[in-house]
Amino acid sequence: MPIDLSGRTAIITGAGAGLGRAHALLLAKQGANVVINDIPQLLAKAQAVAAEITAAGGAALALPASVTDEAAVSAMLAEAIAHFGTVDILVNNAGILRDKSFSKMTLADWRDVIDVHLTGAYLCTHALWDHMRANNYGRIVMTTSSSGLYGNFGQSNYGAAKMALVGLMQTLSIEGAKNNIRVNCLAPTARTAMTEGLLPPQALELLDPERVSPALLALVAENAPTRAILLAGASGVERATITMSEGIFIGNDDPATAADRILAEWDQIGEATTVPEMGAAQGMLEIKKVLAAR
Repeated sequence: MPIDLSGRTAIITGAGAGLGRAHALLLAKQGANVVINDIPQLLAKAQAVAAEITAAGGAALALPASVTDEAAVSAMLAEAIAHFGTVDILVNNAGILRDKSFSKMTLADWRDVIDVHLTGAYLCTHALWDHMRANNYGRIVMTTSSSGLYGNFGQSNYGAAKMALVGLMQTLSIEGAKNNIRVNCLAPTARTAMTEGLLPPQALELLDPERVSPALLALVAENAPTRAILLAGASGVERATITMSEGIFIGNDDPATAADRILAEWDQIGEATTVPEMGAAQGMLEIKKVLAAR
């Protein structure tokens, strides 16, 4: 059966164009009330998306706010709840690029990207967290990137922010589990204003933002997974995981010899990977190896 979001309300940041617009149109088509957020300078674009949704028979509200402005974010969420009664879904989609090689990157380039992607996601999520806990329901998606998962030349600021969002997702999925708050990451590949100059024309033709949005829809559904990293683009989807190997016990008698053993046994240390349930799994595994070596 098609995913039905009737009665649910979603906020999508950076939704005046590109991926955010595509996400908004699809969620509205599936019955969700949608709050179209973008920066005040792009309010007209956000209003156009909202008008497109209402013209098709859906319910939408355009609310301007920079995700880096705590007061504006709080006001936006309060207005959304006052208008629709609740907010069930948050899609942290807003983003910017300040691409430069690391040697040429300024502190302003670094902070601008971290503020929008990471701190912006924190502010929006934190402002909604207790509301979702009280309702015992929430679906949150962080927009990560393969640049964060695997690196990309000239994107140290962007990659650091995007990988940090994975860490935020990992912890929030654990903390939100008892209140049915499911938190996931989506790593899109799409033709947007941010990628127009980065991809060849023949690739851009295949990378319509609309081809990513089905993956977003799956992550906000009633039966969505939690703590997943889903990659999507050109109507293809993949999963990424943060794994940990079984590793070896290197001993603690001679530090220099132990360090040499790490390099000598490098391939063996990387074998038999698993996906840990939580961060404490590392310490538990290491203690297990110590005890087994006695």
